[in-house]
Amino acid sequence: MADNTREITMRWRGTGLMFEAGPAGRPAVVVDGDGDTATSPVEMLLVAAATCTASDVVLILKKQRVALRTLDVTLRGTRRAEQPRRYVALHFVFTVAGDGADEAKARRAVELSLEKYCSVVASLAPDIPVTYDVTLR
Repeated sequence: MADNTREITMRWRGTGLMFEAGPAGRPAVVVDGDGDTATSPVEMLLVAAATCTASDVVLILKKQRVALRTLDVTLRGTRRAEQPRRYVALHFVFTVAGDGADEAKARRAVELSLEKYCSVVASLAPDIPVTYDVTLR
């Protein structure tokens, strides 16, 4: 498979709106279309955005010589009331702890991720406002 393409397989579990999905040869994730017993598809989009930007932040802080101890990301997505109930706003809260971490380094890492590197956030509709806060622990 070419480096610039990705492929997953999704399989209905046979009841309700329960599905398993993932790339061939790797563990599948369970997705619940109702969001009752597993992460829903729209929540999974938040998971993807949070982990994508967190991956960038970890790598950028490492380049800034921060010895990261913890990184927590909370992501709140606001959805439209009417169909399609797409996200209309995203707000990230990054909580960072590590030797050498300061607010300027953390904010720079987050800004680089959200504005340049995070492919998930870049794949979202361009009219979605993305905001963030940074807290040092």
